[in-house]
Amino acid sequence: MNAPVDTHKVILPGATLGVLGGGQLGRMFAHAAQAMGYFTAVLDQDATSPAGLVSHHHVRTAYEDPQGLTELAQLCAAVTTEFENVPAGALNQLAASLPVSPAGASVAIAQDRAAEKAHFVKCGVPCAPYAVIESPEQLAAVNDALLPGILKTARMGYDGKGQIRVKTRAELVAGWQELGRVACVLEKMLPLAHECSVIVARGRDGTIVNLPVQRNLHRDGILAVTEVYEGNLPATQVEQAITAAKSVAIGLDYVGVLCVEFFVLDNGQLVVNEIAPRPHNSGHYSQNAMDVSQFELQVRSMTNLPLVQPRQHSATIMLNLLGDLWFKDSDTAQAPAWDQILALPGCHLHLYGKVDAKRARKMGHLNITAATPEQVRATALKAAGILGIAAF
Repeated sequence: MNAPVDTHKVILPGATLGVLGGGQLGRMFAHAAQAMGYFTAVLDQDATSPAGLVSHHHVRTAYEDPQGLTELAQLCAAVTTEFENVPAGALNQLAASLPVSPAGASVAIAQDRAAEKAHFVKCGVPCAPYAVIESPEQLAAVNDALLPGILKTARMGYDGKGQIRVKTRAELVAGWQELGRVACVLEKMLPLAHECSVIVARGRDGTIVNLPVQRNLHRDGILAVTEVYEGNLPATQVEQAITAAKSVAIGLDYVGVLCVEFFVLDNGQLVVNEIAPRPHNSGHYSQNAMDVSQFELQVRSMTNLPLVQPRQHSATIMLNLLGDLWFKDSDTAQAPAWDQILALPGCHLHLYGKVDAKRARKMGHLNITAATPEQVRATALKAAGILGIAAF
């Protein structure tokens, strides 16, 4: 029988840390871990995955491959994840032999919108009125007050995928057919003023810290712009968002970095939209505007190093760099004018090492920092103009 896993031991630099998933979040986790003196191992079957290309070890198997998971467990002192659709079973298998954060149970809730909504209700955090639809009977029983609404698949949805807007009962029935009659959640459409998110990190000892509230602008269901500076949201909304995010993390007994996304309604009310059990696109500014980034918080929480409250030292805006920018002037991919961007003050370019530019694909991000909100907005709008990103 395996000896019980000591999850409270401090894992010092020099050890190897593993990550399930080889995307850009895994790449930036690997960079943060390596900067602190750790070795890294990535499990992802794609030979050219962004994280695999920069890691000391790359296990090229599927997430549920028993041999791959065994190899990862043998290499590593602890394991985390960078993608919420990693099977919870894979995390649970690894947890039998080494510390895993976040736990499979937390990830399983984030993978299922129905379970996620039930968790919000349990934590006393307001969310949009909703109904779970798993059968024709439940579909027929939907209250008309939920229309117009957004029909979302309960599982495997991110960046606006697996969602259909429905105005009438007929559209709801057709929408459920279109989504393959799988388990869905229907959310009432609410009058949105804007969106925001909060990233928290929680340690195994219950210590919890947070990044500032991030004001987010989405375009076509994908994050486009994040703005973080004093006054980006009213003080009462900031306080409510941080309190709610911490409550969600504590309710899950969560270990690691967690992003909680909110809608802010026309009347100023905050409702929680969804959670991501990992670092998040809206937290990338922390690499250049905070004294501790979300990726360093991920390293610290999985190794039981102390979690210190991060401090923001610069007003900041993040611009997402989608593959569309490579096709601004022609149908053949052409790199944007990075030299012009880097001539602007306080511009920090992060590209993910993806082999091909494709429209709507996240290729990188640009963090802009400045001493004041006015300065950072002026520079960000200049950068957006050069890149062909619509003003905001």
